[in-house]
Amino acid sequence: MATSKKTPPKKTATAKGPIYVLNGPNLNLLGKREPEIYGREGLAGVEKRVKERAAALGHKVDFRQTNSEGELITWIQEAGTKGAGIVINPASYSHTSIGLHDAIAAIDIPVVEVHISNIHKREAFRHHSYVSSVALGVICGLGPLGYELALEALAQALKKA
Repeated sequence: MATSKKTPPKKTATAKGPIYVLNGPNLNLLGKREPEIYGREGLAGVEKRVKERAAALGHKVDFRQTNSEGELITWIQEAGTKGAGIVINPASYSHTSIGLHDAIAAIDIPVVEVHISNIHKREAFRHHSYVSSVALGVICGLGPLGYELALEALAQALKKA
């Protein structure tokens, strides 16, 4: 008896779901930690800017921060089923986490990677990101404005979807 293999249906993002804005380790210290690199604006200020810009683009945002790699992976998986897209600042996990790469590769929604500082002007170990190869794009070195630009890119990608 012959059996046919069915291709599982592709997950499709709903443009009505929120854009998840996910922040990795130490971003809770934004504004206090190395302000000469990351600036003086705290994460609450970034969240306010992001929510205002998302609303102007017609999207809602689910803004989160964690110091835990496993929690970040769980949120990526959740966004893959409930969200329209992801803006992610994986922070130092960019340079170390194959798990983040695999989680993003497993979902079918657009992801934009953001870094507040220009990782290419910093220590050599920061020049490689495991996330970049599975992201729609990467924005770095533009401070908190990078989050807003990432939202713009996602909004455009979702219009084309």
